[in-house]
Amino acid sequence: MNSELGSSADGDRGSDSGGSGRVLDIYPLSCYYFGSKDPILLKDETLADRILRMKSNYARYGLRTCVVAVILVELFKHPHLLLLQVKNSIYKLPGGRLRPGESEIDGLKRKLSHNLSVNEDVDGSDWEVGECLGMWWRPDFETLLYPYLPPNVKKPKECTKLFLVRLPPSRKFIVPKNLKLLAIPLCQLYENDKTYGPIIAGVPQLLSKFSFNVIDS
Repeated sequence: MNSELGSSADGDRGSDSGGSGRVLDIYPLSCYYFGSKDPILLKDETLADRILRMKSNYARYGLRTCVVAVILVELFKHPHLLLLQVKNSIYKLPGGRLRPGESEIDGLKRKLSHNLSVNEDVDGSDWEVGECLGMWWRPDFETLLYPYLPPNVKKPKECTKLFLVRLPPSRKFIVPKNLKLLAIPLCQLYENDKTYGPIIAGVPQLLSKFSFNVIDS
C-alpha cells in the first residue's frame, strides 16, 4: 500500500544494543505535517541529452557525486521509506548532486531543504544526517549503477552515496507541487528493481542490521 504525503494538496537513536543489533527509532507518520510549495524546475531531456550533459560535467568537474537520504516513518506497524515521485512514474530518494567543493553532509542537507522544507535558504542544521549506508558506482556514462566498483574501472563517472537521516518526533515536510512524497513499505521495495530501480530496491537489505523501535505518538 502506498501512502501519498505531499503534493499539490496542502538521546542517541542509532546506538548499539549488544547482540540484538543496532536500534533505530522511527515515529508514526501521523507525527508529521505535509504541505506544498511552488514547483521546482525539472530537466526535461532525453537519455541522449542526459549522457551529453554528464560527459560535459565530467570533463569540467570530474567524478559526479550524488548524496541521497534514507528516511523512515512507521505506518501500520511497519517501516516505510520516504520517496519522491517525479511525473507520476520515476521514484527517487531525496537528495541530489553535490556542488564542486561541497561536503557530502552539507550537500545532502541543502538538497533536503530544497525538496522537503518550507525555507530552502536555511543551513539545513535541522536535518540529522547519520552514517553512510552504502555506495553505488557508474563505471561509464551509458552503463547502469553497481553496488561495487569493478576492479577494471579506473575512472568511474558517478558515485551515489546513501545516508541514514533520522527524523525528530515531529517536523514539517513542504514538497514542491510538481513532486509527490510517498511512504512505501520496505516489504514492497525488496527486490522490486523493475518498479523502483536497484538502489531503492536494495535499501531494505542495507537496513537489515537495524532493529526498529516504533515510538508511539
